[in-house]
Amino acid sequence: MKKNRVAVIFGGKSGEHEVSLASANSVLQALNKEKYEIIPIKISREGKWYILSSLNTFDSNIKCEAAILADPTGDNLVNLQEKEPGQIFFTRESVDVVLPVLHGTFGEDGTLQGLLELANIPYVGCGVAASSVGMDKAMMKAMFAQHNLPQGKYLTFLRKEWEKDQDPICDEIETALGYPVFVKPANLGSSVGISKAANRDELVKAMHLACLYDRKVVVEENINGREIEVAVLGNDEPEASIAGEIVPCNDFYDYEAKYISGTSELKIPAPLDDKTMNEVRKLAVKAFKAIDGAGLSRVDFFIKKDTGEILINEINTLPGFTEISMYPKLWAATGLPYDKLLDRLIELAIERHQDKNRNKTVYSE
Repeated sequence: MKKNRVAVIFGGKSGEHEVSLASANSVLQALNKEKYEIIPIKISREGKWYILSSLNTFDSNIKCEAAILADPTGDNLVNLQEKEPGQIFFTRESVDVVLPVLHGTFGEDGTLQGLLELANIPYVGCGVAASSVGMDKAMMKAMFAQHNLPQGKYLTFLRKEWEKDQDPICDEIETALGYPVFVKPANLGSSVGISKAANRDELVKAMHLACLYDRKVVVEENINGREIEVAVLGNDEPEASIAGEIVPCNDFYDYEAKYISGTSELKIPAPLDDKTMNEVRKLAVKAFKAIDGAGLSRVDFFIKKDTGEILINEINTLPGFTEISMYPKLWAATGLPYDKLLDRLIELAIERHQDKNRNKTVYSE
């Protein structure tokens, strides 16, 4: 039986480059080598694409440079080799499905998805629009509001506005949200560039930091709540995993707590009563449908400690896949182990692609 050729793309020109390498390393080891011919494609920090000769993402063992052509008519994975100085030779090969393991900009934000749509290659995960909305916290929150999903108070500012006049922005934040607040780049994940500010001096530093990573900044009210996460899997009929709870080792679930220290406590399943467990799972599916998600997403919530109110925090359309990441752990606890989860994601990618290709692209009556 012919193996499906699966291109696993990772790395990328993003502040989450290292996270992507760690996630992809776990994915590459777990994919069934009997079912799939695996093509590891690493994108450098500068944005160059390489096919590796091993399945270890941290190796620099490069087989050749690579590119995907926006050509839906034939083999569109290109191998580029310089056999003589200044002379590039290339060969083309087929790819049955792409498994992006890219976090952050140029991978999770719809840009890669747009290229794969032009090339007509099936790919795991959300489409162009859902990826873009899911990546942009300001757009995401506006979409959630449109669908009446409960969420905390927030404000959005442009970097140009901040650089022009800081004091009115600080005044507005203090009046509308008070302290402490969380300051986040709108288009980044894995807690990169996020700060908690308890006074104006810390707010100014936090805004400067967030502006290094994006032209748009989201400032959120502090919510004294438990951090709950739910994994969603599916296309038009998505399902939610059981919920898990994160007890951060740091003041909040920052980059170090997620990927370096490994000492944050993950409670799976979350210690919730049946009513609350069912409600967060229902809201997770609603959030997924609100952005027209596909394949996978992780939906994060706060449950207020004083009132028990459930508030949605964000949706992550390409969640971490490291050994300590919540998404695969939640599905394993729900009854779908890591390797079978990857199988299902590839099945969903092909299913979604086949459904999309039913659409007419030429007008006729």
